[in-house]
Amino acid sequence: MINKRLLTIGGTLILSAALTGVTVAQNITSPNAPMTLSCVVVAQDPSKSVSSTAPMTLSCVSQDTTAKTTTMTTTTKQQVVQNPDGSYSVIEYPVGKEVTVELTPTGGMTTSKGMARVMRTDDGTMVNLDLSGLDNSNYFAYAVDPLGKATLLGPVIAENGMSKASFKTPLNQFMLVLSPTEGLTTVANDTPVVFRSAVPKGYAVVQNRPTVPTGDDKQVAGSRAISSTYNVPLLGVPGFEKGETEVRINFSGGLQGLKGKAYIDNSKGEVTKIKMRFDDMKLAPKDKRFVLWASSSDGKYTKLGQVINTGERQESEIRSETALKDFGLFVTVEDADVLQPTGTVYSTFTGR
Repeated sequence: MINKRLLTIGGTLILSAALTGVTVAQNITSPNAPMTLSCVVVAQDPSKSVSSTAPMTLSCVSQDTTAKTTTMTTTTKQQVVQNPDGSYSVIEYPVGKEVTVELTPTGGMTTSKGMARVMRTDDGTMVNLDLSGLDNSNYFAYAVDPLGKATLLGPVIAENGMSKASFKTPLNQFMLVLSPTEGLTTVANDTPVVFRSAVPKGYAVVQNRPTVPTGDDKQVAGSRAISSTYNVPLLGVPGFEKGETEVRINFSGGLQGLKGKAYIDNSKGEVTKIKMRFDDMKLAPKDKRFVLWASSSDGKYTKLGQVINTGERQESEIRSETALKDFGLFVTVEDADVLQPTGTVYSTFTGR
């Protein structure tokens, strides 16, 4: 006969029976984790008392009392920009699709608003600016390419705090910058800027390719007076007839035989268009950069553009614009990309 005694010691239920085995509850997934064993005595015949000799059933349930920790992982998708401060926002504009670009005000122009509509076609890119909240100062619009070169689009004249202007550029990769400073060749952190173009939704930033770092890794901003022996005469542009005027350059020295022509178009009024054409490029040294510069009356030089002689083309062309009223033109031959003239001047342009 099996005797059963129910003893309660220290709040723990101990069941003693004439059993030959011991049941141990174990957490299979975490063997060292604490477990709670809850047991209930169930009489198979409810009409009999617990102390009777009726067979009994011991029903036990093990419970894992280990505290559960749920870890939430949040993935945030960020838009990739070249500089976190938005100072570099060059994108490539697609052909045949108008892109609306927000112009972000900077400095003290936080209440100003600006928008640009950019349309690239097979023969160039049109940029239409719509600005408001300006003071009545004159500004200059620039397209800045991945190399950091700033190309003047033209002046922006504000009337009653508003301005609308349209420009055309041969560039297809650029960001827009509006500055009160005329004659910029590049834009640095300390360049006065009132608007920068933001990156439109769905467009990727083009990798920048700076070419001329200075000693403190900051690029030079604006036209700079260069201490040099360059002596460049002014062309007398205000005396030109309205329309396109041709001026010539005959190279000397090691470039003897190379010829160049520049076509100066002052019909637009505030901006003078410049188109330079090189002939007989096969006579020039290969892999050299032929850089066209404008020289102002106060001795500052503005880079208008460059061509690299690959030795495969007979002719090359540079197109640019300047807001200078009068200027001289000259060409230097450089071994690398530069923001200021360093190479030899073989000749300068002269008026008619």
